[in-house]
Amino acid sequence: MSDYAARLAAENRLYRDDIDVHRLPEIFHYWSNRYIRPKLEAFGFSTPEGMFRKYLGEQFERHPTRSMRIVSFGSGNCNMEIELALELRSHGNSDFSIDCVDLNPSMLERGRASAAQHELASHLSFVQADFNEWSPQHEYDAVLANQALHHVLKLEDLFARIRSSLKPDGSLIVSELVGQNGHQRWPEALAIVHEFWRKLPPSYRFNRQLRRYEELYVNYDCSTDGFEGIRSQDILPLLLRNFHFDVFVAFANVIEPFVDRGFGCNFDAHSDWDRSFIDVIHQRDEQEFAAGRLKPTHILAVLGKDPSVPTLCHLPLTPEFCVRNTAQASAQPDSLPNSYAWHSWPHAAQSELEIACQRLDDAHRRLEQAQAESNRRGEMVVKLMADVEERTNWALELNQEIEHWKALDRHLDQINRELEERTAWALNLKNQLENLSSQFEERTRWALELDRQLEARTTQIVELMRALDKLAWAQPLDRRFHKFLTALFGKLARLRHR
Repeated sequence: MSDYAARLAAENRLYRDDIDVHRLPEIFHYWSNRYIRPKLEAFGFSTPEGMFRKYLGEQFERHPTRSMRIVSFGSGNCNMEIELALELRSHGNSDFSIDCVDLNPSMLERGRASAAQHELASHLSFVQADFNEWSPQHEYDAVLANQALHHVLKLEDLFARIRSSLKPDGSLIVSELVGQNGHQRWPEALAIVHEFWRKLPPSYRFNRQLRRYEELYVNYDCSTDGFEGIRSQDILPLLLRNFHFDVFVAFANVIEPFVDRGFGCNFDAHSDWDRSFIDVIHQRDEQEFAAGRLKPTHILAVLGKDPSVPTLCHLPLTPEFCVRNTAQASAQPDSLPNSYAWHSWPHAAQSELEIACQRLDDAHRRLEQAQAESNRRGEMVVKLMADVEERTNWALELNQEIEHWKALDRHLDQINRELEERTAWALNLKNQLENLSSQFEERTRWALELDRQLEARTTQIVELMRALDKLAWAQPLDRRFHKFLTALFGKLARLRHR
C-alpha cells in the first residue's frame, strides 16, 4: 500500500465512528465565550457557525430570486449543513441545494439519515470524495470549509478549482487552523508552552486523546498517519494568493493545547485557579501577537474575488500580518531545568499524588473494562461465526431449492412454448374447417338447384312420352325413341345420384 493510500485508510478509520466531531471540553467554552466571542460579535456573529449563517444569508439577500448552489467541504456528519438548511428554510428560502463533500462514507450516511429525518433530502446531496481529487460539477454561490482545509495535501489544486467554480460575487467561508504542520507549536510558541507547563500540576498533564502522561509537553506531529494538519502552515499564504479577504478574524496560539481535547478535559471550568490559569495564558497570547513575536493559529474568514472590498479585521492582525515566516528560526528547548513550579499549584503535592493514584486506578479499571469488552466481543465473534456457518448452510439449501425452481421454470417455459405452437396449429385448423364449411354450403346450394332443374326436365319428358303414346303411327318411332329415352333416364338417374 502506498503512503498516500495508507493515510487515506487512517483518515477513514479515525472518523468512521466519530459522532460528535467538534466536541470540546468545558474549559474551551469558558475561554472562547469570554475572549473570542467579543471579537466575533464586532462583526455581527458570535460563533463560527454564526459566521456561516450570516454570510450565507447575505448571499440570499443579494440574490433573492436566484437558485443558490452551495458546496461544503469536510461536512462529516453534516450537522452544520443541516442546521444551515433548516435556517434558510425557516426564512422562506426554498430554491437552494448544498453539496456535502466528505471522504468518510460512514459519516455521510449518518448525514443522509439525519437529512431525511428533517425532510431536507431535496436540498442536500452527499458526495464521497477525496478533497485532493475533487472536481467541481457546478458553479457555486458559496463554498464552505469548516475545519477541512488542514486535511488537504494538494492545496494549490483545490484552491484553483474553488476559484474557477466560484461565481464572480460568490463567497468562500472558512474556519481553519493555520499553525505549523501537524498542529505542532512553532519554536517560539513551544518555549512559552513549556514555560506554563512548569506551573501545571501533574494531574493536568495527562493527555486524554493519546492516553499518556507528558512530564514535558510533547510537540506531537498529528500528520504522521493521516492528513491531520498535513499542510496547515501553507493555508493562509495560499488563501492570500488566490482570494481576497473580506472578513478576517485571527486568534489563539499558546492557549490551544491547554483548552483542546488532549489536556483541556483536565481543567475544571468552575474552578477559580483553573480559570485564572487560562486567563493568564490568553493574555500572554495577546501580548505576543501585538508585539509580532507570535502568529495566531486559528482564523475565521470570508473571502471573495473582488480586491476593492475593504478587509474587516482587528488591527494589527491583518491576513498579511498573521503569516509566519517559515524560514524564521528560534531556539527550541528540549527540557527545562525544573519541570515543576511547586508554589504555583492550587493544592499540595500529597493531593497531586492522590490524583495521580486515582488516575492510575481509573486507567486500570478502564483496562479491565477493555479486557472484559474484548472477551465479550470474542464470544460474540464465536457466536457470529456459528451464525454465519448456519446461515451459509441455510443459503446453500436455499440455493438448491432455487435451482430446483429454476428447473421447473424452464420446464414450464417449454410447456408454454408447446402450448403456443399447438394453439397456433388449432387456430390454423379452425380456419381451414371454416373454409371447407363455406365450400360445402356453396356446393349444397348448387346441388339443390341442379335437383330442381332435373325434376322440371323429368316432368317435361313424362308429358312428352304421354303425348307420343297417343300417336299410333309413331309407334315404331316411339320404340326407337323409347330406347333413347330409357338410356337418357338412366344417365339422368346416375347423374342425380352422383
